[in-house]
Amino acid sequence: MIEIGLAGKPNAGKSTFFRAATMADAEIASYPFTTIEPNVGIAHVRTECVCRELNIYPCGNCIDGIRYIPVKLIDVAGLVPDAHKGRGLGNEFLDDLRQADAIIHIVDASGTTDEEGNEVGEGARDPVDDIEFLERELVMWLFGILKKNWEKIVRRIQMEKRDPARFISEQLAGLGFDEMTVRESLKTTDRDVGKMDDESLLKFSEELMRGRFKIVIAGNKADKAPDENLRKISEIGGVVCSAMYEFTLRTANNNGYIRYRPGDRDFKVVKELNEKQKKALEMIAGFMKRYDGTGVQKAINTVVFDKLGYIVVYPVEDENKYTDTKGNVLPDALLVKKGTTARELAYMIHTDIGKNYIYAVDAKKKIRISEDYELKDGDVIKIVSSA
Repeated sequence: MIEIGLAGKPNAGKSTFFRAATMADAEIASYPFTTIEPNVGIAHVRTECVCRELNIYPCGNCIDGIRYIPVKLIDVAGLVPDAHKGRGLGNEFLDDLRQADAIIHIVDASGTTDEEGNEVGEGARDPVDDIEFLERELVMWLFGILKKNWEKIVRRIQMEKRDPARFISEQLAGLGFDEMTVRESLKTTDRDVGKMDDESLLKFSEELMRGRFKIVIAGNKADKAPDENLRKISEIGGVVCSAMYEFTLRTANNNGYIRYRPGDRDFKVVKELNEKQKKALEMIAGFMKRYDGTGVQKAINTVVFDKLGYIVVYPVEDENKYTDTKGNVLPDALLVKKGTTARELAYMIHTDIGKNYIYAVDAKKKIRISEDYELKDGDVIKIVSSA
């Protein structure tokens, strides 16, 4: 399952975002280091189910033509300056992020908290500074690891005549680095690994960080933020959001007051409200109209589909009825990387199916496809094997 880390300084709203996205219990408070042990929960990406295109209803695993596919969220400890040196909960923070495929960086768009998460008043902090701050800490963390071990790495590369990119990727495998990322990052330096100084090693660390950590900026607390801050966040490709509004909507939906699904652009009141509830929901409705929703679901979708490059495919047993062996229509929706082949899909479904692969069928077109056919978003695929 895809793992997404929620990162950011203390009191930026990470735990609120986590709770809004997963509806799992997480301590929420307006003081630094509320999160010490990482909270782990299940959120979902939202996509239009292929049942609409195929015009087949009902489809048991979607809601009115909308499919929600699970991903894992990790709400890690808040980040403070010099975390790479072990300050604050830096070691725990960086260790937790090793597990993540990508990061949603929760930024306090309101600018009311300083770099350590302390309340300092409205507009006192530029959220762009917090964005740069996370990237700098990640780079310095990698630089520290490489610097500490560089002489040993170079010596072994030279003595054993090893391929530098392959050997370095092996040393960094525990941090989630692959050979391609290391090889592309090495191309940006103008020196042989044996002649790299601190400056070139730092540049190498910067490229490694960009290649390894796919980051989406979520400008949280947007309901309290000045327009200028939100403009800055939007200009750099960030997502404007209010985790508190999302949490309020999901709670109201679960309690039967409104009808709302994560990612909807509005909601419908279905139960009588008191004046206080009406006023709160009117404020949220105005925000959603302005920003096309609360932004929480958009942030999750952006990191999975845009940054990580995943698509959705639907494996079936019966290519004519689009069902599994029990007759369930389009029972599964899998997130796979762009470029995944039909044969690789077979292995993803089950190792034995991959080993005993015979051929695959494009269920929409009712034709056989080659084993190296690259899957497209929305493909419905039948795998035939001797397993």
